[in-house]
Amino acid sequence: MAESNSSTVSKAKTLTIFIFTILFGFILFIIPDVFFGVTKINGGKIGINLFYIALFQFFSISLLLYASLRILKKDFGQIGLRFVNVKKDALLGGLFGVLWTVLQFAVIIPNTGGINRADINGMLGMYDGSFMGTLSFIALGVIGGGIAEELFNRGYFINILKGVFKNPKIGLWVSAVLSIVIFSLGHMPSSALDWFDILVPTIIYTILFISTKRLTASMVAHGIYNLTAILLTYYIYFK
Repeated sequence: MAESNSSTVSKAKTLTIFIFTILFGFILFIIPDVFFGVTKINGGKIGINLFYIALFQFFSISLLLYASLRILKKDFGQIGLRFVNVKKDALLGGLFGVLWTVLQFAVIIPNTGGINRADINGMLGMYDGSFMGTLSFIALGVIGGGIAEELFNRGYFINILKGVFKNPKIGLWVSAVLSIVIFSLGHMPSSALDWFDILVPTIIYTILFISTKRLTASMVAHGIYNLTAILLTYYIYFK
């Protein structure tokens, strides 16, 4: 991945800024959930509020990363946001996103509880039955998940952290593994099935990012899975 005047920023400073950015970023992701969950404004975490959450996550995370990258004398291109080979990357991401959707909804979910699964129940509680509410849920999945989470958890996390290691290969492996584990923990898995459901796509997104050296494929894969999961859950299970 692209490297430029990173030598002007010490590894110690890079690590400090990285840790602060990651911690503050997680807080930003959580803030709207807590706000709507506690205040119950407009019904809480449901309907149009999901769109507001998506916008908050996207803009707050983007601004945080912009500020952090400026301090580190880097830009978004150096964390993988580069628009080259877009069609190829999009097709690759789309393929994996669709395959994971098919595996989940044709095989895994129906054979592990279906509507009785905790994650399905959690999603059902976020539908209000309206067209705008469903679009808002999709916006949260695609903008908050497919874009903001990939920028933060894949692009920034891996590319910045790996730079503090003397050995680039070791740095890449360590940062990739930590990214997978921390991202998975952020989804609060509580069972072996939960871990499987989050680890598999997270590993896929990470492999797509590392292999292409760009975020396009992982964003498309993540966004397509979230989009199709929201639509299929609504169509199959929402009453």
